[in-house]
Amino acid sequence: MHYLPLTPQDEKDILAKLGVSSFSDLIDQIIPKNLQHQGKCGLPDAVSECGVRKILKELANQNYNSSEYVSFLGGGVYDHYIPAIIDSLLLRSEFYTAYTPYQAEVSQGTLQSIFEYQSVVCELTGMDIANASMYDAGSGLAEACHMACTITRKNKVILADLVHPFYQRIAHTYTQECGVEIVSCPSKDGLIDMKSLEGLIDDNTSCVCIQQPNFYGFLENVAEIEEIVHKYGGLLIAIVDPISLGVVAPPGEYNADIVVGEGQVLGIPQGFGGPLLGIFASRRKYVRSLPGRIVGETTDVDGKRGYVLTLQTREQHIRREKATSNICTNEALCALSSLIYLCSLGKQGIIDIGNLCVAKSHYLFNKIKELKGIKPWFDQEFFKEFVVETDKPANQVLNSLLQYKIFGGVPLSIFDKQLKNQFLISVTEKRSKSEIDEYIDTLSTIL
Repeated sequence: MHYLPLTPQDEKDILAKLGVSSFSDLIDQIIPKNLQHQGKCGLPDAVSECGVRKILKELANQNYNSSEYVSFLGGGVYDHYIPAIIDSLLLRSEFYTAYTPYQAEVSQGTLQSIFEYQSVVCELTGMDIANASMYDAGSGLAEACHMACTITRKNKVILADLVHPFYQRIAHTYTQECGVEIVSCPSKDGLIDMKSLEGLIDDNTSCVCIQQPNFYGFLENVAEIEEIVHKYGGLLIAIVDPISLGVVAPPGEYNADIVVGEGQVLGIPQGFGGPLLGIFASRRKYVRSLPGRIVGETTDVDGKRGYVLTLQTREQHIRREKATSNICTNEALCALSSLIYLCSLGKQGIIDIGNLCVAKSHYLFNKIKELKGIKPWFDQEFFKEFVVETDKPANQVLNSLLQYKIFGGVPLSIFDKQLKNQFLISVTEKRSKSEIDEYIDTLSTIL
């Protein structure tokens, strides 16, 4: 945006038009006196552009150079390899635009890329339809809960307590004014407690939300959960790690009704926690309740193939109080990144990466069993991450690992203050055997 400075006379003319004599008088009319902050705001004195650049460079130099560190971080955002082809295509000017493709006649390339993204999501998840994406998995879960309540005309949502804590908070925030009752289903030994689930579910339950793998990285007994949920006429909402679907049964196979997932693992940088990509898919019969936008394939008057935005209900734009959802956007550039990633891998590639994650994470898991002062918190089947418990506080161990340029894991005390000695370790296909062995040796020294 251009810098458009105002002269003192311009400012006087504007204030006169507004009927006030000074800027402070204008503020007094907008903000009550008791809410105004008097005095200095704590900001430094103004400096030149050259000075600002110097300050920013000094601040940037305080950051860790992440390329020098080995990462075992997980908990929702992961260090997977990003093929060079992604940036080569993603940063082309044809794609690198914020324009929303409402005008189909000038947006065929963008619309086609979104349509193909929807297609690969359906193939990956085993579901019938997918939308053009959501903000992230958390907002996707919240929209899925609202969608389930709309479809079933029931207002009770059962949320497994081993769904990512941040996703749970987003779901609560989204639904708190919608008359939705959210009930937490407790866990036992790192998995959903089936007896508790059977005790909580009833005829007023709209849906049950599970994460597969769950927040601790463990694989839930989805077949048993599905049977319980559908027996009571509820919908099963599954939150998935897309990378896992090369080796773990896709949600379409265990009859999930709505699927959401975090697409950051599909060729999107970690970026200090964003931007992310919300994957959203469902059964075909729920297409009219799907939030967001969908791109469809059609033919023009000459019989040529074309792409258009379709199945967006008018209520999302106009009669908003009647809408099943008010989200009318998508993460188009991130979706394109994931599309390029999946197409470059192919069907066998996604299987190979999943197998590498399984093999390398289990190698580390078994090595940790041999150490003193640390042990797996639970011994359950997992995909690429798991929880360990240490004799020392987890933060102390992880801070010590930083001295060796290792991001050792995510302390669970961030999410539950009582879990002071537990942390989550993730192992992706990027970690080499030498890096894992070094991690083990360093842990042994620290502990």
